[in-house]
Amino acid sequence: MAGMRCDVLIVGGGVGGCAAAQALAVSGLTVVMTEPTAWIGGQLTNQMVPPDEHPWIETHGSSLRYRTFRESIRDYYRAHEALTLEARRNRILNPGGGWVSRLCFAPEIGVKVLEESFRATLVTGRLKILKQHVPLAADVAGDEVKAVTFRNESDGSESTIEPRIILEASEVGDLLPLAGIEYRIGSEARAETGEPQAGEFADSTNVQSFTWVIAVASEPGHTQDPSEPENYRKWKEFAPVEWPFPQLDWRYYDRRERTERPFDLYGGPGLGLFSYRQVVWPEHFTDNRPPASLVNWPQNDFQGGGIVDVPDEEKVASLNGARELSLSLLYWLQTDAPRPDGGVGFPELRAAPEFSGTPDGLAMAPYIREGRRIRARHTIREQDVSADANPGLVSAPPMPRAVGIGAYRIDLHPGAQGQPGLDASCLPFQIPLGALLPERVTNVIAAGKCLGTTHITNGCYRLHPVEWVIGEVAGLLAAQCLKGNLTPGQVYEDDILFGEFEDRLRREGVEFAWPTLRAL
Repeated sequence: MAGMRCDVLIVGGGVGGCAAAQALAVSGLTVVMTEPTAWIGGQLTNQMVPPDEHPWIETHGSSLRYRTFRESIRDYYRAHEALTLEARRNRILNPGGGWVSRLCFAPEIGVKVLEESFRATLVTGRLKILKQHVPLAADVAGDEVKAVTFRNESDGSESTIEPRIILEASEVGDLLPLAGIEYRIGSEARAETGEPQAGEFADSTNVQSFTWVIAVASEPGHTQDPSEPENYRKWKEFAPVEWPFPQLDWRYYDRRERTERPFDLYGGPGLGLFSYRQVVWPEHFTDNRPPASLVNWPQNDFQGGGIVDVPDEEKVASLNGARELSLSLLYWLQTDAPRPDGGVGFPELRAAPEFSGTPDGLAMAPYIREGRRIRARHTIREQDVSADANPGLVSAPPMPRAVGIGAYRIDLHPGAQGQPGLDASCLPFQIPLGALLPERVTNVIAAGKCLGTTHITNGCYRLHPVEWVIGEVAGLLAAQCLKGNLTPGQVYEDDILFGEFEDRLRREGVEFAWPTLRAL
């Protein structure tokens, strides 16, 4: 069994993991980042989700590194893609023209930009990126994690990494059960958190549904014949709990409001979904490429079972079911979906594997909204961020030991077993350092979605810019601790040490206070 030592181990090469690795690049420390797929970048790339962002992202509300990443995407298009002169000159170019974000881009370009940002550090040997590596076990002594063992999915070999500090940046909190780190899963009871919209009882199965995103192009005259996916008839008829109609439908059922919302493909009677996460807008390009979109819609939120802390059989069935659902959605669109003109089917649609890095157009990994969450020194609750709970405020109440900021609505998708979701107004908020630190374990820092939120506040903390800032702060904290021979808890508890860390964040371009704004 191979082994190595390093200063910092980053478990997970998603958005938070990459941000942490960037923050550590000039620290002089040795860093190993593991990633279970062939692409780094998480929801930005291998999960194929264009960034969900707040309206001020072009100028403030994240960090300098995040905005640099965004501008690097635009610079890549200007340097390497067949843009029109008008698009090339557009300072705030949105290559796909999608309306979910001011920057919708092809996932592979996100990978290229991230990998380029690490090139110099990789050359020095101070950073190693181990792709297709999945954590298997952890060696723990008291309140410290000493080592983590990984399996290389490409050849089946195992290796053990011995770090001084670990950053947990995986998509569902993979390290937590392996290392015995206390965590929460699912929704809490109102009596536990005091959250106004929490349920009366806790529900460990109430984890937000995940989605297996599929890339689709709209290309009239293409020669690909659609073939009916396995179990298509099942998914065509499937209706989630309480929905009065099938999920494969142009109607979306808002269970909280008990109303229907109409959708359409290109716009017309309802809101056009194709342009929602569109990553190619032909008007920006000179090479006649067809429009393409990344399908992450209500119609392919998987509500048929969970994948976190469930028996292996349920996990496998849920993963397979989510793939079948997305493939069935595409087939339904191609053949059975009602058109505004009274006909059915949009035969111009095809799977677009040129965007996914896979043969079928499905993302390399499912889009995970929620997994395990550490029991942290500070738990972020609904009343800390909700507009309804803080009438008259334009930003959320100040957080103790704030180390970053974020903003997004409380956007909870339906649960894995069909539990109702939640959409609520949220105030621009601060990220408290205590939410990144486990209650007990001394050398692990949350660097992604596993930080100390509740089920409800995960709904506004799980988005791309927030995950990036969490990872970046975790990386900077690890560097500060290792250079000063400190634990993260010491920095958190000591006023002088925390003040020094604040100064470092400020110098590094991390924002941790909002100007006067408005609720989302």
